[in-house]
Amino acid sequence: MSRTLEENLIGRRVLITGAARGIGAGLARRLHERGALVGLLGIEPELLEQTATACGRAPWQYCDIRDRQAVEDSIDRLADQLGGLDTVVANAGVMPPLEIVGGDPEAMRHAVDVNVMGTYHTLRAGGRHIGHRDGYALVVASSTAFSPLRGVHGAVRGGAQELGEALRGELKPLGAKVGIARLGEIDTDRTLIEFDGTASPTTRHSAQARTSSITAAVDALERGIAGRRNRINAQSRVPGTGSVRMLALRATGMTRTIGQRSHASVHVSGRREREQFA
Repeated sequence: MSRTLEENLIGRRVLITGAARGIGAGLARRLHERGALVGLLGIEPELLEQTATACGRAPWQYCDIRDRQAVEDSIDRLADQLGGLDTVVANAGVMPPLEIVGGDPEAMRHAVDVNVMGTYHTLRAGGRHIGHRDGYALVVASSTAFSPLRGVHGAVRGGAQELGEALRGELKPLGAKVGIARLGEIDTDRTLIEFDGTASPTTRHSAQARTSSITAAVDALERGIAGRRNRINAQSRVPGTGSVRMLALRATGMTRTIGQRSHASVHVSGRREREQFA
């Protein structure tokens, strides 16, 4: 007899990066409701603690995924607290500049450090814990790799996707699986907050209003984790929404501030880190 989605998630030990807000926080809450045990990583301690409290006081760690040693230490610590790991969700990511010629090289380097190297650190450290028959790694990538207006975003998220493909081959002999989630425009802070951190007015007929709800993304990721699927898709509600939205951003001049100001600001140990997680 086939198991239900809920039955497949009961007792599943899941680590999620970028779990302070957005998709990461929503997924953590959903999996907790299904009976999974979750461990949370992120760079916003107050929000992480709130998410952890909503997940039955789940263990959490402040962790900048650009720091390899911090990632290894944090994942090892959470794995110990959870009694091992079955699933690692590499969800953390930032929005790179949209342009090449007119883009900010430092913002692009930051995006590569987070989206590519951060995913690499996460999969490398997490892979040591999920090398078993129930093991599963999920890389949250993008469905915009072939959109000309999102090409730079697709490049850094595409790099994360290729890391997942490589890990799949490494873990296959151990019985573990790797999934790639390709998400369209989702209603997270990244799509509904201006790039300078101020609220973005959303009208009924705006491109932003036509993005998919965060619930659609969480639903898709939940099914993917339960079935340890190779491919997971959660497209925008309206085809081409991403391209329309990028045109709107260019028209309003918002892209001029998409450098480091595109990331949520959090104060840590006397310095200000600017990152935003999906």
